[in-house]
Amino acid sequence: MLFYWIHKLRVFQLGFSDPGRSFYSSGDKVSGSVQLEAAQPCRVTGLRITAAGCARVEYRGGKNHKSRSQEVEYLKYEEELRLEEQLSRGTVQSCRAVWTFGFELPARLVSSYKGKFGYVRYYARAVLDRPSQHALQCEKEFEVEEPLDVNRPDLLAPAAASIQKKVTCMFIPDGQVSICAHIDRKGFCEGEDININAKFENTCSRIVVPKAAIIAKHSYLAHGHTKGHQKRYLTVLFCCPGAASETGKTVRVPKLKPSLLDCDIIKVEYALTVSPGREKLILELPLVIGTIPFGGVGSRTSSMSSQVGSMGSQAGSLSSWASFPSSPPSYSNIHRDLRVDGPRTPLLHDYDGGEDDDEGGLFMRAPELYYPPPPAYSEVRQPTPRFSLV
Repeated sequence: MLFYWIHKLRVFQLGFSDPGRSFYSSGDKVSGSVQLEAAQPCRVTGLRITAAGCARVEYRGGKNHKSRSQEVEYLKYEEELRLEEQLSRGTVQSCRAVWTFGFELPARLVSSYKGKFGYVRYYARAVLDRPSQHALQCEKEFEVEEPLDVNRPDLLAPAAASIQKKVTCMFIPDGQVSICAHIDRKGFCEGEDININAKFENTCSRIVVPKAAIIAKHSYLAHGHTKGHQKRYLTVLFCCPGAASETGKTVRVPKLKPSLLDCDIIKVEYALTVSPGREKLILELPLVIGTIPFGGVGSRTSSMSSQVGSMGSQAGSLSSWASFPSSPPSYSNIHRDLRVDGPRTPLLHDYDGGEDDDEGGLFMRAPELYYPPPPAYSEVRQPTPRFSLV
């Protein structure tokens, strides 16, 4: 048992080394310190640091409004701090001490969440044990946000759906309303634009004003029973001038929490809904809100790898064209003197020429002619003259 101080406690708090950090992820190190300050010395048996993280669901449901709850643990850590180090430094006289701690988060975690019927919570706690007295505790929460990359091949795939409904008026058929919608991909981040291509057809007598919205579906699971609720975040209207029209709309993703897909008992899923006004006809396209934004064309390398093989032959033919010059050679490089400068071979050796002839034979000579230079090269085609028969 160690003799220390705790009577008339002034300060007992836990803090992290980087208080400005907004969240942690799997594999990160969480470090901090425990500060204790008292007015008079007292006995202390030990100081423990624990860290925990769990998902918990609790709600009342069924005919008897029975309480249902379930909990899943994702983080558990415990460390016993050595008080002898502080005692050896002579800090008893000042009645103040600081202990440091640190631990590494495991590989598989779930992002922090707080909802209507459940939560995912992470915290670090300091427990100060005292003899014959209750232990003192102080704790502090920290946020965990797991990265969710929207550049995955399954999230880069487009999404499309269609739906139709027959409309009646006083039990009399009054035509039908149909919707077809398409988006380029499923994964988006905050601030990115969703381009919606939709086609509406209305053959009934009612006037419909189509609209699109982003909704969040929260699902809570407890011992085989599921309870959920929805929340609408954004609504935009389409402009449809006629009974059948094809139009487009751009929706910017508002500030939303990322999708929660890996938790065992809590799910947060998003969807883009398109509906024709007041009619009970809703078309849903799945959405995934991530943390790593879309990287552009380069991020689609994995989804476009299948097209590389079919384009190989075209790439080879295009590369061969690169060896050809962009324009024909200049005519200035052609010699104007077209005489034969090579050696002359005698054709007839028994030619009896004159005595002053220094060449013994008949030779073939090229005519000494000078040809005019060709016209200048031009990209413009000259008009062809037309002739008429009389």
